[in-house]
Amino acid sequence: MDVLTIGDALITMNPMSNGPLRFVNSFERKVGGAELNVAIGCSRLGLKSGWISRLGQDEFGRHIYSFARGEGIDVEHVKLVEGYPTSVYFKEILNANRINSYYYRGNSPTETFETTDIDEEYVRQFKILHISGVFSAIHKNNREIILALLKIAKKNNVYVTLDPNIRLKLWSAEEARNTLCSYLPYVDMIMMGEEEAEILFSTSKMDELTQLLQETYSIKNFVLKRGSKGAVGYEDDQITSSSALENLEIVDEIGAGDAFASGYIYGIINGWTMEKRLSFANSVAAFVLTVPGDNEGLPYIEDLEKFLGLKKDIQR
Repeated sequence: MDVLTIGDALITMNPMSNGPLRFVNSFERKVGGAELNVAIGCSRLGLKSGWISRLGQDEFGRHIYSFARGEGIDVEHVKLVEGYPTSVYFKEILNANRINSYYYRGNSPTETFETTDIDEEYVRQFKILHISGVFSAIHKNNREIILALLKIAKKNNVYVTLDPNIRLKLWSAEEARNTLCSYLPYVDMIMMGEEEAEILFSTSKMDELTQLLQETYSIKNFVLKRGSKGAVGYEDDQITSSSALENLEIVDEIGAGDAFASGYIYGIINGWTMEKRLSFANSVAAFVLTVPGDNEGLPYIEDLEKFLGLKKDIQR
């Protein structure tokens, strides 16, 4: 197995028209969730993904379970539980650059997680464990689950990647900083946005981040995502930059960070250089920006080749 993620998933209610939600009368049901998106992205690229989660024993939970399984994700450790409704969130699309999210995650099924639910024999099968800050933000109990999982990964030499994915609607900047920094001794590689770097480390300058992460947490590999300016990576005492794709018709920005993570992880699994990893991850993220939905735009390899002009797209 290649990549393991852990986190909740939600039913996404996509508005059928743009504007404030109070004026939207119809929605389309989709599936979302940061960690699930990464698992889907990796699976579509050809990696073997696993996902640990809890869903409600209801129609929405069954739908998400079937959807994940249909994407080729191992769902052996996804359980449906009674008495906890599957989470839902509504998108509010004002325009392509102004999309708000409204979460209904109270009484989340993930609250039923116990540290004893983590199966060490299962975890040790994977090459990479990818974690996101979203799962920890949903419920304080989840932070103990993540720590237990990180310790098992470290014990079994499973490479750990972290996307802080800080959602300030779910927790405060201080809470996010304290929690996520407590994970860093177990993390091998972190990919973060500039705003997230400021929240966690009070700086987004590469030289300062390089020194702080190495000296304080012994992390010698990280990526700073810079949106339309591309991304910068640090590894083996070298800084590598990669430009973002230009002239894109951006339709929906949600899910682009998860797409970047799946592309970058694909590069790690394949032993690529930092330059190639960043370029590929930027391309996967760019592809997602051009398609509406949280994970609908996550590409297969052949889709990406056509998008980048590496393969002819015969449409008729």
